[in-house]
Amino acid sequence: MQRHVIPPAGFFSQVPNDIIRHPRLSSDAVRLLTWQLSLPADHDESLSTTASRASIGKCAFLRAKRQLKDEGYVHEWREQVTRGRWQTRQLVSNVPLNAEEAALVRGSAPTGGIPAAGGPTGRDVGGLPDTAPAGNTVPPSPEPGPEPELAPDALAEARRAVEGLAHLDARLSRVPRAILPELTELAAAWLTAGHTAGALLDEVRRNLPAHDVRVPRPGGLVRYLWREVPTLAPLPLPVTPPPPPSSRVSAMRECEGRSHVQPLLFRPVADEDHCADCRRARAGTADPEPGWVDTTRRGAAAARKAMRGMGVAGA
Repeated sequence: MQRHVIPPAGFFSQVPNDIIRHPRLSSDAVRLLTWQLSLPADHDESLSTTASRASIGKCAFLRAKRQLKDEGYVHEWREQVTRGRWQTRQLVSNVPLNAEEAALVRGSAPTGGIPAAGGPTGRDVGGLPDTAPAGNTVPPSPEPGPEPELAPDALAEARRAVEGLAHLDARLSRVPRAILPELTELAAAWLTAGHTAGALLDEVRRNLPAHDVRVPRPGGLVRYLWREVPTLAPLPLPVTPPPPPSSRVSAMRECEGRSHVQPLLFRPVADEDHCADCRRARAGTADPEPGWVDTTRRGAAAARKAMRGMGVAGA
């Protein structure tokens, strides 16, 4: 087989061949690990976010993450933060670490990358030790932290939400009893943040695989879905409707003068109750006659004058 390889001049990552050729890591696990190792040292990105960016489904992500933890490339710790909430700390390394070595790396908090534990060795991928290790080789479980301070009502509602998993889907009825206290704590963290029990069950319902797909670890799936509490969006402020526009007619008044054949509306300047024409007429006489009377009088005078000019008798 021929290979044509051009070494990149920049923007590349050095990944050990032990990771690329690991016989017990799936392609998703290798892609997840190499993606994490390619990130800058100060870039804080969770494994679930990386899986989403790498287009790795949730079931495949859970399987890949379990493989990385089994092989010592990923370690996790749960710790309690403010307001009784819990968060998960993750450590990713380019060499396998046991629990003690991972705890030392976590305590030192290196800034220049994750150092390898011990000196370089000629470890073969998948090789077995020459002699069997003595004693118990299972890493010790981390000591549980203090119980979160939660209201009794929140804990009771969290237990009801966990019990409702079996009614939500028959595949969730096989959740191990040993994981129920942890799921109750996760549910209580959601409720303390302002979410409802219905939102917890909706989160599981939306992310369940198709009905004909078997869920091998239902408890682990629920724990993965509930481990990160989403932030509630702030409620929108109430919008005060603007006042209705003032009607032009409402600001007008009917003239009380007697010179109008029909009612006349006018816009008063102050408190006057007569229109401008009526006020001008009242300025010349105390009791103004209606306008039609004055018009009739002027018309009659003009007619008499015209008849006298024509010599009409009696004009």
